[in-house]
Amino acid sequence: MVRIGVLTDMSGPYADTAGKGSVEAVKMAIKDFGDTVLGKKVEVVWADHQNKADVGATHARTWFDREGVDVIVDINNSAVAVAVNNLARERGKLIINTGGASDILTNEYCAPTAIHYTYDSYALTNGAVRGMLSQGKKDWFILGVDYALGKAMAANVTEFLREGGGKLVGMTFHPLNASDFSSFLLQAQASKASVINLANGTSDTVNTIKAAYEFGITPKQTLVPNLLFINDVHALGLRYGQGMVLTTGFYWDRTEATRAWSRRFFEKMKKMPSMIHAGGYSAVTNYLKAVQATKSDDGATVARQLKKVPIEDFFAQNGKVREDGRMVHDMYLVQIKKPEESRYSWDYYKVLRTIPGDEAFRPLSKSTCKLVKAS
Repeated sequence: MVRIGVLTDMSGPYADTAGKGSVEAVKMAIKDFGDTVLGKKVEVVWADHQNKADVGATHARTWFDREGVDVIVDINNSAVAVAVNNLARERGKLIINTGGASDILTNEYCAPTAIHYTYDSYALTNGAVRGMLSQGKKDWFILGVDYALGKAMAANVTEFLREGGGKLVGMTFHPLNASDFSSFLLQAQASKASVINLANGTSDTVNTIKAAYEFGITPKQTLVPNLLFINDVHALGLRYGQGMVLTTGFYWDRTEATRAWSRRFFEKMKKMPSMIHAGGYSAVTNYLKAVQATKSDDGATVARQLKKVPIEDFFAQNGKVREDGRMVHDMYLVQIKKPEESRYSWDYYKVLRTIPGDEAFRPLSKSTCKLVKAS
């Protein structure tokens, strides 16, 4: 039997963008592949990491050491992902991170059997920061979530501001799943920065944006979210989100292929897929292809195969897995539509530009991954 583990947030702030939808996307991939590989049944198991690194690591350790799980996917919390990357390195087990964001996973925490698949903090901040700087918005304030995700995105934004001639005038961090953003937003407002950069995610981002409107901070200061899923836009509403520019790894309504798969997902989940859901399906499909090609479910063997072959499907265009574990693929700079521009439910984005993968993601020349230095 080949066992695939989905380690995700089932009950917290990231459950809507991953959670049960991630499990369903993996099940869809397995069924579409035929439910078996190398004559073995493919089974999916899942666990809730509760956004706690120790909880996530315990689940991963149990799966690897006692329950015969061959690969873990999703891992939609950067702190959890770091802990699981370390386990993958120690045990030679494969993980395909389809939900975590921090680009430290393919830098200081890279591992031979760890692949970062869907997006990362570098790619998410890259397009948006450069776009705002080109509009003359040079002074920035960062409002981020106080754990690995927020710190990584803040570091990326600071790097792009320095390279692009921008200026960081202030920074503050809030707890995950915060209930009140007033004190943090008042600091941002007092800074008089042209841009308030949101280095957080999901419900934290949605609640920050709504609070900023209530305090009259926008439109005087421009909000730039680094990580905003289409599910968040659905919860937020176009009234609040209209005009915002962001980077995404997937949009359901972009091509005939994305629409066809997304409608199948919608039939099961009654919502359109996030990029985590689409990335999870793609990752598991390509994992099973690699198992079939190598006639092995050994983590190191499959990882090497995934780094040899191009990845091209409804999710990933021009995809390739580099030696640092980063799956490079095209990303998309999008703008949230005005309410009157939306023609039907979930019609939320205008695609402004396709960002080629080699431009979107951190170049290997800037990598701190030891696998790159050794190659």
